[in-house]
Amino acid sequence: MPQIIVDYDASLREFLDRRRFARELHALAAKTVDGITVESCKTRFRCVDDAVIAHDEPQQALIHLDFAILPGRTAEAKATLGEVTLDLVRHHTASATGLTVHASVEVRDLDSAYRKHVAPAGDRG
Repeated sequence: MPQIIVDYDASLREFLDRRRFARELHALAAKTVDGITVESCKTRFRCVDDAVIAHDEPQQALIHLDFAILPGRTAEAKATLGEVTLDLVRHHTASATGLTVHASVEVRDLDSAYRKHVAPAGDRG
């Protein structure tokens, strides 16, 4: 926890340093929400080759983050996490001049059926 998925438009590929973004996002999440640690954050990136925004005007791009956390956080804590995440997205896509970047984030609770296991290196048995 948290499980983070970043869907981003292929036109942002050259502007978005994914590893740097993830490291900064993990630190930001740990600083913003009690109980989140950098070590617990996991981020996956999915490049979307085809995206249609509105009337399919050229020079439009999207980036959306699905931020799933364990339940128990207040609506205010989730809203704050969403806002600081959007600020980070804006910072990391600011160099995408010539593109209108549609950025969004959803902070939601993981379902009660969520489970995880971490197998340390060398302990796969």
